[in-house]
Amino acid sequence: QVQLVESGGGLVQAGGSLRLSCKASGGIFRINTMGWHRQAPGKQREMVAAISSGGSTNYADSVKGRFTISRDNAKNTVYLQMNSLKPEDTAVYYCHAEIIRGGRGYYSSPDDYWGQGTQVTVSS
Repeated sequence: QVQLVESGGGLVQAGGSLRLSCKASGGIFRINTMGWHRQAPGKQREMVAAISSGGSTNYADSVKGRFTISRDNAKNTVYLQMNSLKPEDTAVYYCHAEIIRGGRGYYSSPDDYWGQGTQVTVSS
């Protein structure tokens, strides 16, 4: 079974930095897009940043210039470097990956997988 395990959340003061990591494992043939979403209390989940297997990136307007997404394909891991954090960045951050499972001649269609979420709290 595919698992996405996140780490790196926590409490930080406004203006500070945090780095989130998410490692995918379990019967993976290929990972297409990886990314981060977040959900604040009372709000809908929103895309924060995404990165293709080739390294192309996409960011929400609210985080451009402050957050940087990267990935290590050899480690099936995606990172989110968050700088100049603001109280409005407070949310549960979820890792996402579009994954093709496979091995021994079997390959699945691409499926979406999510991590369990990690809390990021920015104090003013």
